[in-house]
Amino acid sequence: MLEEDMEVAIKVVVVGNGAVGKSSMIQRYCKGVFTKDYKKTIGVDFLERQIVVNDEEVRLMLWDTAGQEEFDAITKAYYRGAQACVLVFSTTDRDSFQAIDSWREKVEAEVGDIPTVLVQNKIDLLEETVIKNEEAEALAKRLKLRFYRASVKEDLNVNEVFKYLAEKYLQRLKQQTAEETEVVHTTSNKIGVFNTTSSSVCNQSSSNGREVITLRPNKQRTKKSKNPFGSCILL
Repeated sequence: MLEEDMEVAIKVVVVGNGAVGKSSMIQRYCKGVFTKDYKKTIGVDFLERQIVVNDEEVRLMLWDTAGQEEFDAITKAYYRGAQACVLVFSTTDRDSFQAIDSWREKVEAEVGDIPTVLVQNKIDLLEETVIKNEEAEALAKRLKLRFYRASVKEDLNVNEVFKYLAEKYLQRLKQQTAEETEVVHTTSNKIGVFNTTSSSVCNQSSSNGREVITLRPNKQRTKKSKNPFGSCILL
């Protein structure tokens, strides 16, 4: 398959307490709309958007998870396979701010260390804020995360959040690919034997005292899907 027929697909989970604006953030980013009325997410919702980052086509698959504890068993299953994460708390909800550590632990327990950002939403509600700027900055510094103050209602810093995650993931992917290539080159200089077919070849080469390396395709890329209905899909 040709390289131009491939794209990078990134699964992004958006997590945080209920009513912090997770669904609104995804709706704003993918569909360009803002819904003021709050509707509790039951389990998990999903939207996607296709963008270009550094001349690379990227498909962001955004998973909107429920923030209520009764849905923990459902949402934890959807963390698996995530390649990036948005941690969201609300300017007007101190409990959501204090719960960020717990949300991060839940995600890391399923997928380990992945590109993650911290987002303080609803900064347009200045008169209702219960979080000091220094507190939010201190939390981001302690967790060693990129921090964004955002307003989904005013469409402030929403695009920047997801663009940063895409760039961060691409950077990590290229670094991983370069490291794997370096390992192959280093080993091939010693033995010059590669097995891309069957295990029988592997056994035969090993009996001759030569190490065999099996090359596997990069699983981070997927075949482009031609979507005639636009780049955002509501499932």
